[in-house]
Amino acid sequence: MTLGHAAKPFAQEAAPPDAAPAAPFGFESVAAIAAGVSARAWENPSRPLTGPYADINYDAYRGIRFRRDADPWKDIGGFGLDLLSPGMIFHEPVRINFVTGGVPRAMPFDPSVFDFDPAFFPEDASQASPDEMGWSGFRIRHALNRPDVLDELAVFQGASYFRILGRGSHYGLSARGLAIGTGSAEGEEFPVFNEFWIHDPNPETGTITIQALLDSRSVAGAYEFVIAPGAATVLTTRVALFPRKDMSNVGIAPLTSMFWFGPADGAGQDDYRPAVHDSDGLQMWTGSGQQLWRVLSNPAKLQISAFVDQDPRGFGLIQRPRAFADYEDAEARYEKRPSAWIEPTGDWGRGNVTLIEIPVDSEFHDNIVSYWQPAEPLKAGNRTDFGYRLGFGNEVVAPTTLAQVVSTRSGLSINRKNVRSFFVDFELAPFEGRDDPEIELSAARGTLEHPYILRLPAENILRLSFEYVPDGSGASDLSAVLRGPEGNLTETWLYRWSGG
Repeated sequence: MTLGHAAKPFAQEAAPPDAAPAAPFGFESVAAIAAGVSARAWENPSRPLTGPYADINYDAYRGIRFRRDADPWKDIGGFGLDLLSPGMIFHEPVRINFVTGGVPRAMPFDPSVFDFDPAFFPEDASQASPDEMGWSGFRIRHALNRPDVLDELAVFQGASYFRILGRGSHYGLSARGLAIGTGSAEGEEFPVFNEFWIHDPNPETGTITIQALLDSRSVAGAYEFVIAPGAATVLTTRVALFPRKDMSNVGIAPLTSMFWFGPADGAGQDDYRPAVHDSDGLQMWTGSGQQLWRVLSNPAKLQISAFVDQDPRGFGLIQRPRAFADYEDAEARYEKRPSAWIEPTGDWGRGNVTLIEIPVDSEFHDNIVSYWQPAEPLKAGNRTDFGYRLGFGNEVVAPTTLAQVVSTRSGLSINRKNVRSFFVDFELAPFEGRDDPEIELSAARGTLEHPYILRLPAENILRLSFEYVPDGSGASDLSAVLRGPEGNLTETWLYRWSGG
């Protein structure tokens, strides 16, 4: 049983009756707003939670449910939209606007559109003053997997975080609008999407366009996401940033994920599952065409890696193992967690793909962050634009002729103390009918010994094995690639040995 009142139509702020026709609202409209916001002093958007939204825990927050009959898209076939309440960690009010025919209409906060579980809320919870709070975000629904069911497609809620699903996938890693100072000694700054403009779904293209205003102590920004649902859901993204001050530690197109442990860890965990992670590698296609696979880790201390590049072709956090046996978790279903891939549109210039790995002791904390960091600081008072396509799903990277890494395993050598054995499995198909490739190994510190290749046709893998002898001086970056007369036959495998 739930409490609530019959949903009433949303109040709308209408334009003045004599107002002249305006140009259709779009990305440049938000950019003009962001430019004006950046010229003013920043104001902290956080507000105290009041009324029924104050001092509630996770279970109580889940007891606040958007009423299906209040869905503003209930008459649009194949789509639905839920507005989300404040509460718990969501204490920054978010302004929501709907755009129809190029005209935006504000949707003031209205608690009557929620049902409140009586186990947690009094009878009059839905009658709380609308002026006390604001929305915390929204959820988009779509007939993603079946034509008769509106599954969750996307959630925009909390700071500048959002999560997207492709067909058949479950929520896992998140994207963000912008990362500022992540992993720095000064501490991280979390920008907030404090206003959205949500356009009606396009019946011809099946896409949804969303614009957002981002604000933070250091910068204001305009964002546009054109969401195309599918097996891989793709967001065509535009960004215009207006810094209040020069910014050097800024992350474009950031992704946040979780890696607790996997078969490359060696020591592992006292857990019934062989692996627990939302992503197992950072994949990169450099501007020069090199294809890289950096194995993720849960390090003993904070690790920051920077992969210098010019005009990257793409990068992302990827979940490659897709069998239930890879995780053996019937509830979390890590084999269904989506990968995310960023493909720049236009030239991004010089910079680096940054990877941050934070130590964690459970699966309940995101500890992996990746983003693009421009080489040149963003200058105060200037507008800087970026464009990219962001894909979420099981298969988000274009096919390649190079053999990809299937898995990485490591453990103590059976015969040699303080030596580690590594087993890197590649797809076998590209090697069928040809001689064994040349092995190219390197280590920043220590030595790599006894490399050999083993073909395993029944498992459809080619296994590269070698031993690593640390020199006792700390962390070392290892790499491996298999080559033929014409060049690389595999992507380049990268691994950070953190010592110990």
